[in-house]
Amino acid sequence: MPSPCPCGASADHAHCCGPYLSGERPAPDAEALMRSRYTAYTLGHEHYLRATWHPAHRPDSLNLAEDGATKWLGLEIKACRSIDASHATVEFVARYKIGGRAYRLHETSRFVLEDGRWLYTDGDIHPK
Repeated sequence: MPSPCPCGASADHAHCCGPYLSGERPAPDAEALMRSRYTAYTLGHEHYLRATWHPAHRPDSLNLAEDGATKWLGLEIKACRSIDASHATVEFVARYKIGGRAYRLHETSRFVLEDGRWLYTDGDIHPK
């Protein structure tokens, strides 16, 4: 039985973010990479997150195993903008709970295309 993709797209996980997380193929654009990275957070795929983070901006570790109290609730893509052929931004809101308290992360993320692969560089968090 198909399972819905955590990123909120209409496709099931096996036909949405699953092929990106498994390494079967790279995300074709910045929005797909944003969705797959959200999915990786929900599933605890630290390796995928690190592999899709630009090396110049990648943290030494994420420690997602220690962050097991986070329950991801949903992703809303607000805007996707192509800056040029190798740069794009994605504005999103991710909702989550920690210890029963609800939070939302509103960010505009920056992405770069290098060697045929989109990579997350960094982002600006929007104030509440």
